[in-house]
Amino acid sequence: MRVDSFAIRLRPRADFEAADLGVRLCQSAARDVFTCYLTVLTPVALLALASFELAAWLPIVALWCAKPWLDRTILFTLSRAAFGQSTRPSDVWREQRHVWWSQLPRTFTQRRLSPWRSFTQPVYQLEGLRGAPLRARVRQIRSGRTRAGTGISSAFGCAETSTLLALSSLTVWFAPQGYGMTMGDLLWGPGGNWLDFAFSVAYALTIGFVEPFYVAAGFALYLNRRAELEAWDIEQEFRRAFGR
Repeated sequence: MRVDSFAIRLRPRADFEAADLGVRLCQSAARDVFTCYLTVLTPVALLALASFELAAWLPIVALWCAKPWLDRTILFTLSRAAFGQSTRPSDVWREQRHVWWSQLPRTFTQRRLSPWRSFTQPVYQLEGLRGAPLRARVRQIRSGRTRAGTGISSAFGCAETSTLLALSSLTVWFAPQGYGMTMGDLLWGPGGNWLDFAFSVAYALTIGFVEPFYVAAGFALYLNRRAELEAWDIEQEFRRAFGR
């Protein structure tokens, strides 16, 4: 890997400073990230919402389970943005076999339950390892950083919950005058079809906004860990200084 090709400056960073760098990377590449991500999320969300007729809870569960799979498109776009490359939906489509269909069973099972999945996902998706070498690499990357990876998941979990409640509260604010509905009715009351559906839509919008930043924070933590293990920051400076 030519580390001098990175569009970001590598240097030793504290874990959560690295996560902040990921958020900034997502902001700088927001057009590409959200264009590609929403192109994939939109049909998935519509299919999930269509399952509302089967059970009111099903859309949220379906979207929650699909998160690691959706994250793969985000990570693909961010990995190219880290090298200053733009990404279009057509690029994702050309690489769909690697981005969408690789390691599919584990994406929906083991990694869905991982508390540090945004941190370790780049190993699974970007390094091309399998079997014992893959497991050893994950252990190496994760060593001493599980707390940071879990912290990122917890922080963005709180952000997701806050955003979901904020969007759901719009249902209360814009309820017809005299309807007498409160947030308690929305969250814990008997509800109704339209209230449950509105909550599902709010959840789809929430992950549409929050998830790219979560993936970006974990990706930057991964880059920081690799820079630490492989002295990328020193190599980057030498290559840029001597043009080799």
